[in-house]
Amino acid sequence: MERKSSLDPVPSWVPASGHALRYAGIHFDAVRIGGLWGEQVAYEIMQFTDFRAGPIVRSRIGARSMYFLLPPQTARAYRWPAGAEAMSRDGRAAAFVGVPALHGLTWPLDWRSLPTPEAPFVNAELLHELTVTVPAGEAEVS
Repeated sequence: MERKSSLDPVPSWVPASGHALRYAGIHFDAVRIGGLWGEQVAYEIMQFTDFRAGPIVRSRIGARSMYFLLPPQTARAYRWPAGAEAMSRDGRAAAFVGVPALHGLTWPLDWRSLPTPEAPFVNAELLHELTVTVPAGEAEVS
């Protein structure tokens, strides 16, 4: 993970204020899960990791999606169930993810779980296992 400087533990892709769009597949891949299912998967992964899950961005508009940020070029290694969308760099289309600043006004985005030096990304294997085992319920399928 790139750093802004050796003294600053904030990843370079996190904006200093507000929020910014970042191209998936460069600094991270993402898995988007909408609705109640996204909330439940986020809750489960946070419980499993003792609240050190790595970066999870919550969007509070539309389907109220969760974006689980994975190491670059890892999302496509898994077959995600319907309703969980892998976002990575490929030749078909560009995928952008909104990333909020760590502090301040960032609506409609916020952090459900922050990136840390110990957990710079969500564990892709654990996330995949949870998307398969946690019932989708009334999740929005996109």
